[in-house]
Amino acid sequence: MKSRQLFFLSLFILACFSGCTKHKSAPQIFSQTDSLRIIDEVLAHRAEADSAFRFDPSSPFKRDSLHRFEGIKWFPPDVHYYFKSKLYRYDKPEIVNIYGTKGEERKHLKYGYFIIPFDGEDHRLNVYKFTPTDPERYERYKNYLSVWFTDETTGKETYNVGRYVEVGDENSDTNSLYVINFNNAYNPYCAYSATYSCAIPPKEDHLNFAVRAGELKYHQ
Repeated sequence: MKSRQLFFLSLFILACFSGCTKHKSAPQIFSQTDSLRIIDEVLAHRAEADSAFRFDPSSPFKRDSLHRFEGIKWFPPDVHYYFKSKLYRYDKPEIVNIYGTKGEERKHLKYGYFIIPFDGEDHRLNVYKFTPTDPERYERYKNYLSVWFTDETTGKETYNVGRYVEVGDENSDTNSLYVINFNNAYNPYCAYSATYSCAIPPKEDHLNFAVRAGELKYHQ
């Protein structure tokens, strides 16, 4: 464990020397302890994801025998892509059409947004909720906050449709902070198999910087 921590801490320090000065807006400052904690959490998350893809019966690689699981490909962990933000709720949330990769139309509630400070700018990332038009998911996930995005790596190093970030359920405390950890950004199942259809991030949910964190393309 110690050697792994020191290895990723050295990656963090090298990244700092080469690029920390680019982060001009609300710079995030992490202690060595916090940096190691975040990196350990990311590595644990990735181990769990790998295990689920290999062994869980619901894995797309268990349901589609045409594709073989060869391990998820990730960017190295980078604490610069770990953010916290309040949930800024829209005064009048609206139901919008979100399209799936097979062309189907889905209704989601555009509920609010997070602020992501990066490279001297504040970037807005919309937050969505399920609606009763999808009764099964609505009953199970009515408080779940959906976040998806494209960025300057999309279609190049990362999946051409976009990626998702797990945020979890809405907190009843309106002042609470949510973790948006792009190190855990993941591909939807349609990235592995054409059997699946997944939500396509709207154009307004494009981040105009390279999110060099999280999952890479699976198929080259």
